[in-house]
Amino acid sequence: MSSAHDLQESLSQMSRELGLVVEAGGRIVWADARAQAVGLVEGGSLVDQVVPGTEDKARELCSRGRSEDVSSWELPLVVDGKPVTMMFCARPADGRVALLASRIPQDYADAVVEGNRSVHEIVGLNRELAKQKQRLEESNKAIRGLHAELEEQADRLRTSAEIKSRLVAGVSHEFRTPLHSILGLSRLLLTASDGPLNGEQETQVRFIRDSAEELSRMINDMLDLSRLDAGNPTIRAETFELADFLGAQRGTMAPLIREDGPVKLIVDPAPDVALETDQSKLAQIVRNLISNAIKFTERGSIRVTASAANESIRIDIADTGIGIAPEDQARVFEEFTQIDSPLQRQTRGSGLGLPLARKLAESLGGHLELRSELGKGSTFSVVIPQEHADVARFRIIEDGARDIDPDRAPVLVVEDDRNTVFVYERYLAMAGFQVLPARSTDEARQALKRVRPSAILLDVMLEGEDTWNFLAELKRGAETQDIPVLVCTVMNRESQARALGADEFWLKPVDEDKLIRKLQTIATGRGAKVLVVDDEPAARYIIRKYLTDTPYQLLEAATGPEGIAAARKEQPDVILLDFLLEDMTAFDVIDQLKADPRTRVIPVVIVTSQVLGIEERKRLGAHTEAIVSKEHLSRELAINRIRDALRSAGIREREAKSP
Repeated sequence: MSSAHDLQESLSQMSRELGLVVEAGGRIVWADARAQAVGLVEGGSLVDQVVPGTEDKARELCSRGRSEDVSSWELPLVVDGKPVTMMFCARPADGRVALLASRIPQDYADAVVEGNRSVHEIVGLNRELAKQKQRLEESNKAIRGLHAELEEQADRLRTSAEIKSRLVAGVSHEFRTPLHSILGLSRLLLTASDGPLNGEQETQVRFIRDSAEELSRMINDMLDLSRLDAGNPTIRAETFELADFLGAQRGTMAPLIREDGPVKLIVDPAPDVALETDQSKLAQIVRNLISNAIKFTERGSIRVTASAANESIRIDIADTGIGIAPEDQARVFEEFTQIDSPLQRQTRGSGLGLPLARKLAESLGGHLELRSELGKGSTFSVVIPQEHADVARFRIIEDGARDIDPDRAPVLVVEDDRNTVFVYERYLAMAGFQVLPARSTDEARQALKRVRPSAILLDVMLEGEDTWNFLAELKRGAETQDIPVLVCTVMNRESQARALGADEFWLKPVDEDKLIRKLQTIATGRGAKVLVVDDEPAARYIIRKYLTDTPYQLLEAATGPEGIAAARKEQPDVILLDFLLEDMTAFDVIDQLKADPRTRVIPVVIVTSQVLGIEERKRLGAHTEAIVSKEHLSRELAINRIRDALRSAGIREREAKSP
């Protein structure tokens, strides 16, 4: 605007917004009618009309508006004694300030106020959250420290438990040798083979023998506990009748009680129930419980009763002995614990029988129970499932092997340890094989009559089996001699196994990746497959020519997704992978291959024209067998890298022709 008069005329003709001209300090030099209606009159001051506390904001508006344009400046005025929020715009005008203002609707003003209040609340909440976050971080830090301390203590406890187990086993074994000598010599003296003993001498030798036998039982219990504490007890399940089992236990325990003595052993008729569990462990439990009852029963009876319900069996051993006080009943299952009583002090014992019985029951999937009344007697009960969990799980594998899956290569696993079969079944099934379990050579022969497996995994140390003869039989038989036999055992008998025709020999535990790779090669009955994944046709052509006249079967893929799909479907033995494909990098392809159980063990060789950095080489090196530059790639180098990868994967392949 060229003059103040022109400015005034312009403002008066503008919209319904009020207008005024002020000096830099806020004094009003002109105001239109609408401005005058709200109290902004010539000679007055804008600063005097604003809500108390916002004077500085009004002065700043006037000061800034003298030298620059200002917009959207909220300023509350006092109109008729009430605050009214106005929105001002300012523009310099000949050393003064031209102001335009419009009233903000009350709803908007209220919303602004509410918004400001919410902002303040949010800021307050943020501060509180920041404090809580800090406290939480401090708490987490303390928890991490506590966790680390607990881990350290757990490691110390594990180490201590391991040392204890080794010590117990070592000391026990060292004790057993001289003990066996003492027992043998004392029994020899009692036979009078070198001349008769007088009465006193015989009594002394009997004391020696009885003490040695007691010490021998204690050492055996310690060894059993040590093995159970180490975890994964070996379960040798067999099928037997409960009635026959209890009859055998009565015959074993009866000699411990005099026929004319004050205590009678009574075994009630058992129900007609077949069990499939570890008979020797159950017998050890029952013998320990009956032996314990004999020790603490001076007169009366020890009654053994059996029942069956809900696919479990229960054996109760009830005595009329001294009983156990309620406060001591939990303690009797603690190792080396003996309850203080006159009869207890007269009775020798290690305090291991009941803890051992409890752990044996747990290993059979059951538990022990105790009901007792002081002075009246005790009843110990062992409750176990009729069928051990390992038997049920093994039966599932056996049932699955009855119907041969045409889409999966069958592998006959001749192994008597169920846990080992479970391990084989888990990772072989994931790799696409069907496990046919056989726990004896007879079962293996029956399986071979109905199916021809692609391979046989054979443990040559089956208990009570002539597996060496079975291996020779396999390699002599016209129908089985060409089936690959992979011997997996704990004894290093490779020379004997190879002499009898074994195709492979591995010591347990078997490396699962090598086993899978070997079985995959056997299952296809061909030379090794090589998958080339490269988006350059010329690069694929060069490798194709390099591998001409070799036993390798070449597969090709032009993209990352095609290569991943081909790897999953074709199960190649080696993958030659270009580092930088058009749609994916080698890292993307490798990540997907390693995430799939079917392809994670396939060795990968990187073939690239890129100059790789140190970090890229380090990352690739963790998941690949080699990195080869296309610039230096030759037929000899390609074949050598493929051979290296196959060798690393545990695959023997036919020699390629030399270049």
